[in-house]
Amino acid sequence: MRAAPGTPTRRAELAAAVELLSAAGIPTARVDAEWLLAAVLGVGRFQAQLDLDRALPAPVATRYATAVRRRARREPLQQILGWEAFRGLRLRVTADVLVPRPETETLVEWALGLLPARRDGVRLRALDLGTGSGAIACALAAERGDVEVIASDVSQAAAVVARENARRLGLAGRVRVVVADLAGALGRARADLIVSNPPYLPSVLVGGLEPEIRCHEPRLALDGGDDGLAVIRQIVVSTREALRPSAPLVLETAGGDQADAVAGILRAAGFGSVAVRADLAGVDRFVAGRA
Repeated sequence: MRAAPGTPTRRAELAAAVELLSAAGIPTARVDAEWLLAAVLGVGRFQAQLDLDRALPAPVATRYATAVRRRARREPLQQILGWEAFRGLRLRVTADVLVPRPETETLVEWALGLLPARRDGVRLRALDLGTGSGAIACALAAERGDVEVIASDVSQAAAVVARENARRLGLAGRVRVVVADLAGALGRARADLIVSNPPYLPSVLVGGLEPEIRCHEPRLALDGGDDGLAVIRQIVVSTREALRPSAPLVLETAGGDQADAVAGILRAAGFGSVAVRADLAGVDRFVAGRA
C-alpha cells in the first residue's frame, strides 16, 4: 500500500536511520539500517528493499526507531537482531557471548580437515573449549555426522546460549554443553580433536577496542592476560594428555607475532606437525599441532 501524503514511508525512515547511524560513526550505516528494517518487517534484507514507498505503520516505525537508536549507541547489530550466521547456521547471539566472526569459520574448516575418518562405526569425539555461542561446536557436528562434541565454557550464561543453539539446530544429541573450567572440561575423556577460540588479547588492548566489543561483549572471552597468552598456555599444557595419539589441537590467535609465539609454545610442549594458517585477510592467525 502506497503511503498517504504525510505518512512515513519505508524510504524516509530508512534514510533517517542511515543519517543517524552515520552521525554515530558507524561505517556500515546503510547496511545496518537495512538489516534493522528487515528485522522489524519480518522479512529478508532484499525483500525489505522491494517497495520502499510503502507506508510504515506506526507500531513498526516505533520498533524500528528503537532498534536504530540501540545501534547508534554502538550496540552490536547481531545482538539487536538476536542472531548471526556462521558456516550456514543461524546462531542465537546475546550479550553473554562473543559475536561469531567470519575468521573463525576458517578455524572450523581447518579443524574439519584434520579430523580422522570414523573409527569402526564409533563416533569421533571433539572438544570445543570456551564454546561461547556454540558456533564452533555446532558447525563441527553439523558438518560431520560421525562426531560428538563436548562444548565447555566457564560462563553459565554462555552455556545456556550454546545449549539453546544446539537444540534449535537439531544437534543436541551430539553437542553436549558443560559448564566447566579447563580441567573440568577435559576430565578423563580422550579426544580426536580439541579446538578453541580462546581469550587472546593482551589486557591493555581491551580498553581500546571498538565500543561494540569493549562495551557489549564479555571481557572474559576477550582478555588473555598481560601478553594475551595466559589461557592459551593453559590449554596447550593441559590438553596434551587429553588427546589421542596424533590427534590435533587447533587454536585461534590474535595473529601475526602471536601466532608464531603460540606455534613455539606448542613445540616446546611436545606437539608435532605444528603449522600456522592464515585467515580470510591473509593474516597468519590459526595454529595447529598433533599430540
